[in-house]
Parts: sequence; structure tokens; C-alpha cells
Amino acid sequence: MSRARPIMVQGTMSSAGKSLICAALCRIFRDAGYSVAPFKSQNMALNSYITHEGLEMGRAQVVQAQAAGKAPSVLMNPILLKPTSDVGSQVIVNGEVRGNMRASEYFKYKKSLIPDIIAAYDALAAANDIIVIEGAGSPAEINLKSEDIVNMGMAKMASAPVLLVGDIDRGGVFAQLYGTLALLEPEERAMVKATVINKFRGDVTILTPGLRDLQRLVGVPCAGVVPYTRVDIDDEDSLSERLTSGERRDIDIAVILLPRISNFTDFSVFSRFSTVSLRYVRSVRELGEPDMVIIPGTKSTMADLLWMRERGMEARIIRAAGAGVPVFGICGGFQMLGRKLSDPEGAEGGGEVSGMGLLPIDTVFSPRKTRAQREGVFTGLEGVFSGLNGLKFSGYEIHMGRSGKEGDVLGRGNVYGSYIHGLFDGPGAAEAMISALCRRRGMEFTPGAVFDPIAYREGQYDKLADTVRRALDMELIYRIIEEGI
Repeated sequence: MSRARPIMVQGTMSSAGKSLICAALCRIFRDAGYSVAPFKSQNMALNSYITHEGLEMGRAQVVQAQAAGKAPSVLMNPILLKPTSDVGSQVIVNGEVRGNMRASEYFKYKKSLIPDIIAAYDALAAANDIIVIEGAGSPAEINLKSEDIVNMGMAKMASAPVLLVGDIDRGGVFAQLYGTLALLEPEERAMVKATVINKFRGDVTILTPGLRDLQRLVGVPCAGVVPYTRVDIDDEDSLSERLTSGERRDIDIAVILLPRISNFTDFSVFSRFSTVSLRYVRSVRELGEPDMVIIPGTKSTMADLLWMRERGMEARIIRAAGAGVPVFGICGGFQMLGRKLSDPEGAEGGGEVSGMGLLPIDTVFSPRKTRAQREGVFTGLEGVFSGLNGLKFSGYEIHMGRSGKEGDVLGRGNVYGSYIHGLFDGPGAAEAMISALCRRRGMEFTPGAVFDPIAYREGQYDKLADTVRRALDMELIYRIIEEGI
């Protein structure tokens, strides 16, 4: 494997903040004049992205690529696992589907993917100055270490020095860091060059005695204490704070929190308006009487439709649609709104179910996945969201069903659906929809300047980078990169 100038960020647990620390480092190094790229050998997530080449990758590396000023590439995430059940996942290698595997099957299979990992990493290393590598979960899962290709196994392949990040917000950060290092083999511990404490709230001087003791116990310095930072950057983790049901405001938008929800960041743009509540709901009680219902994408459309049906959620949405409440389905949610869903080839486990009957489409699943970036103009929409007509959109399609529909967005009365992820992010789209919902309520809406998603996103990356740059000992970080392992 090429000897690039890598640095790797591993965590004591899932959601320790590795992804955002990596994004921050990508922006910091870019601002310092380096050509930098992110890398994660194996990602497990239902939030994915389609590149310009029509290949699929995890969104965390898309965020990190944007922070680095680079176009997203599957080289940055050669293996993506998309859970299809509690014990199985769809395996995607270099952006292409290899098939569905049970966890035990993939555990035996994954070492055969090492050549793909090495080839992707080498390609990035040949074109950049610094590679920021992200681990997954914890490197101290002793039952998995022998077959590891994403934590210390990846650090060895890349000869990468490691920063170990602990989450103080959950408590027990010193035990996290000390315990993780204690469970590593001596050669693995030698690769950890510094610790980082993440998500701190309060007076950092209170931590000083603990930091001294931690350094004495583990033999490596603490590179910094990163404060709990509120930035509006797309999450991919299922534990994201975005998925909690929040307070209701003037305009209330309810997103159905399906068991296998995917690409929930499609709707983040609505949360940026102070008069709008964007709530993710799992029950009829939580749903209440919203101003709009959104049914999002899912990795298991038929199963999640049955989940809604069993809980009375489907009946409540149909009733709301009948009362004039706008209902919008994206991807799998769009398929659910149709008349029938059938799976003759077993792409989703086989069988046939009736849909919600709110849109005139029939969906047939097959193992062949549609993957493409899309751009266009809203046209031909009637009803409450007719104000979208003429506005531009851009996004991507990623789905395994064909619905025989015409047009990018299908609308019947106050029910709409589309396969396109990112549909609401285009200039003026969210404003037009909120304005329409306000008119329906007899309220005025003053949108102000049209929201510029790219400028906003760049500002959030800069905010994150500034916070992490101030918190970390960057001289130490650069020295770690220079000295390697």
C-alpha cells in the first residue's frame, strides 16, 4: 500500500463524533493549502449518495469530501453496507451492489475485499497530500478484531497514526479511552499517538487534573478537548438528534420515522425556518394533525408499509389526505403511495402487497438498482404545491423498483411523490412549499432572501473547522502526520 501522509480518527464507540472530527480536519488541512481526501474502508449506513458516475457511497464521506473541497468519489468509501434486517445487509463494493448477505456470511467474506480497499486507498494517496481516514465503531471489539478491515486493520494497511476520540457527553470518557487502549495489542497501542475528548460542555479547566492522569496512564498526550458544537451538517447516524420529535410551531411537518428510514437528510432544509417544526414520528399519537405529512425513503419498502399498516399509521395518513392535508412521498415513500407493490424476483423478500392507493402507480421490484444524478424543473404540478412549477431542482435517484410513472414529480390533488432525493434543496423550493402551507392556514409568510444551500453548507463547514482548530493542538497533529508510525 502507498505510503501517503495519513492520519486516522478512531472512536471509543459509535457516535463518538468521528465523522465530524474528520470533516473538520479535512477543512482545516484544505484551508492550510493541502490537497486532502477522506477515506473510510467500510461504512454501514442507510443514508447514501450517488456520484456523477452513478455509483453509490456513504454520505459521511460525501460530507467530508465537500469539506475538503473535493468531488465525492467511491474511492473514499469502497465498501458500503446497507442494513436490510437486524442480521443482514446489502453489500456495495466500489459503488456497485454485490448482493445481500447475512452478518455471519459477510464476516467470512470481507477479507476478500482487502484488494479493493488497497486499490481505492492507493488511488487517493497518489492524488493528495493528506488522507483523513475514519474508523467505525470501536477498535476494541475483541470478538471482531481478527477480521478487522476498518479500524486497526486499516491503520496497519495504511501505516496511519491514530487519534482516539472519546465522547464525554455520554459520561465515563476517561474509562472509555483507557479501556479501549487496554484492550488493544501492544503494536496497536503504539499506533495511537494522541487522544481527543469530544462533545465537552462547561469549563475545560475542570478537566485538567484528569487529562494529566490520563496521559500518565496511557502514555500519549491529549490533543485537545472539543466543545459540544451545534453545526447544521448532514448526519447519517440513526441516533441523530434530528430524528427526535420536537416542539410544534406555526407550520408543522411530520416525517414518518420508518424502521428502515434512509436519506432522512432529504428534509433538513425545512428545519432551517424558525416558524417550521420538522418532526419525525413513529405512532398515530405522535403524528397528530400536521400541516404536511412526508413518507421518506426506506431500504425495505414493503416491510415498512406493513409496519405502518399494522400501527394504524397508514389509515391516519389516508384520512389526512382525504381532508386536504398535503402528503409527499420520496423514493420508497412514493412507492407506498401507489396501488400495488410486487416483488417477483425476491429483491425485498418476495410477495405482493397493496399500496395506499393515493397515486396511480404500480411498483415492481427487481435486483437491478437505479442509480443516477438528476436535475430539472418542476412542471405540471397542481393543487397546493403548484407554486413549485418553474423552479429548478437537482438530486439523485437510488431505488430497486420501477413504477411506470411519467415526469419527475407525480401529483394527484394534494398527494405528491418522486424518486428524487434532494428534491427540496433547490433554490426557492422549500420557501414555495412553506408559503403554500401558510396560505392554507390563512397565515402570511415572508421568506426573505432565497436560501442558498451551498453557501450555507460552506459556512457550516467553516464554523466546524474553526471550532476544532481552536480546540486541538494543531502543531501536535501536524507532527503526528509528519512522523507517522
